[in-house]
Amino acid sequence: MATPTPVLTSESLITTLREAIRQAAVTSAPTATGVDILTTQHVTIDGFTNDHATVPAKTIHIVLPTCIQTIEPDANGYLPPGTCHALWDYYPSFSAALAFTVLFGLLTLAHLYQAIAYRKKFCWVIVMASFWETMAYLFRTISTRYQQNTGVYLVFQIFILLSPLWVNAFDYMVLGRMIYFFAPSHKVFSIPAPTLAAAFVAFDFVAFCIQLAGGSMAGPTAPAEEQLKAIHIYMGGIGLQQFFIVVFVAFAVKFQLGMREEIVLSRTGWRSSWRPLLFTLYASLACITIRIVFRLVEFSSGSTGVSNPLLTNETYFYGLEGMPMLLAILAFNIVHPGLVLVGSESEMPGFCTTCVSYVRKDRTMKKPDESDNEEMSFMRA
Repeated sequence: MATPTPVLTSESLITTLREAIRQAAVTSAPTATGVDILTTQHVTIDGFTNDHATVPAKTIHIVLPTCIQTIEPDANGYLPPGTCHALWDYYPSFSAALAFTVLFGLLTLAHLYQAIAYRKKFCWVIVMASFWETMAYLFRTISTRYQQNTGVYLVFQIFILLSPLWVNAFDYMVLGRMIYFFAPSHKVFSIPAPTLAAAFVAFDFVAFCIQLAGGSMAGPTAPAEEQLKAIHIYMGGIGLQQFFIVVFVAFAVKFQLGMREEIVLSRTGWRSSWRPLLFTLYASLACITIRIVFRLVEFSSGSTGVSNPLLTNETYFYGLEGMPMLLAILAFNIVHPGLVLVGSESEMPGFCTTCVSYVRKDRTMKKPDESDNEEMSFMRA
């Protein structure tokens, strides 16, 4: 006996579609109050006919919440937090942003001069770190006067979120060169100094890419769900960055203990100038850690955490983001690697050179030695 085929009626289809659309609209409704209105959109569904049912064309009227700007922005484009098209959770200070732009600009020029004066090519990394911070606060300064410009705001966000990774990479490069110059074995935990530095720079690049993906997705005009996803990606990136820092500090401590043993055994102050630079390295990493903790707590409430004081008070931004990074870069102006790593012995192979040498070494190991081939041919004969 044939099983009867269910009849699909137009009423049941329309009811299902309306329920799904209603749930989707409620889920994505904006949280701002006082500036939302309800608008009606008309969607026409084409009808169809088959052997089992006939569904006529139907027009559905969908009521959706829509954000309409009802508050007039001031001369700088400011709108209260939570209102339509508001980019800032507070009124950003023009003078503070300009002051930090000047300060980081001066540090950039100082690092550029020191890199040339001491002839340290790898110091271009700290120059880039300071330059990116300068650009971040420059765009922040512009954004304080054009607070409705999403493009300027997004560029500021990308620079401010990613520039600390340059400082991190410089820390890795400095310790690698210290091990290469000061440690008699040129190793820590049996890992050669060039390999150690190249590995951590590569790890830093991975964290950079993850944070770049998250930062670029978290645009001010992006939907709330996409912003939340971007924040989670970025938090994963800075969490990974902090994990690498913790592992890296273990190598730095091992180097410090090894140098103390070397001094005790030799009973001399052999190259004792490693201490100030190592402590400067620790201070730089501590500043970066403070900044990472600040960002993790800041983003822990999501993209709409208006109750989070870290989001609504600009003082926390400059105290826990601006000042730590300013000190992290300034520390290497005061105790510059060029003052400590002196002479041709301090010149360690760079990241690219190390990677190329490992590729060549791997190819050489895979290629059989010609003399061994000749000997094997002779034995067979």
